Amino acid sequence: MNRPTPTLGQALQSAIDRLAPFTDTPRLDAEILLCHSLGQGRAYLRTWPERELTPEQAGRFRDWIGQRAAGMPIAYLTGQREFWSRDFIVRPGVLIPRPETELLVELALARMPVQAPAAILDLGTGSGIIAVTLAAERPRASVTAIDLSVEALAVARANAVRHGAAHIRFLQGAWFEPLSADQRFDLIASNPPYIAERDPHLAQGDLRFEPVLALASGATGLDALTTIAAGARHHLKPGGHLLLEHGYDQAAALADLLTAQGYADIAHHHDLQGHPRTTTALWPGLAPSA
Repeated sequence: MNRPTPTLGQALQSAIDRLAPFTDTPRLDAEILLCHSLGQGRAYLRTWPERELTPEQAGRFRDWIGQRAAGMPIAYLTGQREFWSRDFIVRPGVLIPRPETELLVELALARMPVQAPAAILDLGTGSGIIAVTLAAERPRASVTAIDLSVEALAVARANAVRHGAAHIRFLQGAWFEPLSADQRFDLIASNPPYIAERDPHLAQGDLRFEPVLALASGATGLDALTTIAAGARHHLKPGGHLLLEHGYDQAAALADLLTAQGYADIAHHHDLQGHPRTTTALWPGLAPSA
């Protein structure tokens, strides 16, 4: 005997009840997944609560709710996440875009005039949200994006095509390794891994499902930031900008690293929660010898 298909209202309430022990936002999570299953907006749920799901929709929705109850991030279930008012493709194997990173993009755009050509480098591009957003907002810029992960670069390329930024140059490798020694940029931006490798948060929430290489970086979380600070000075033009996202408690240590490397105009910028989240610096002189 076939299981009767529930109405939208019944399916939604059942999902909320199932998710309540596992998430702080059971209604929001359930609505997002139900809308994605239906291919409709959230207003549809409120307008037609008595409509029945098809067996295929009901089965898909139950499966997603089960995965969400087990901790799977919403972005991996829907395959997308909004960033800078654009929907980006997200897959397991790439970091899920976070609103804090919009601060880095905002700061980068403020340093790149709309009509002026500029050379921009995005290190550890992941799903490509920084590179694609900067390329879309500054169409005269030449954007290069590097990532060690072949899987991440495939997602980033798909996002570049989706948002009309297919001219971005994508390179595979660790940090600056794919670049020639004489390549220089007006701006280098990065949201690198910056969590300490033994941080207990790595075993909690969405972080459990995200790639550890995109999250953790050495005993203090500063390994990638140290590498970038040391390498960027060889690839910035005089007067070029370095922008780095980092942990809420790493601003002082990062400022010390940048000062030791000879950067100037070091400044910390706070996210919406009031935490120092992005640090900017200027490379004042000629490129140093190797």
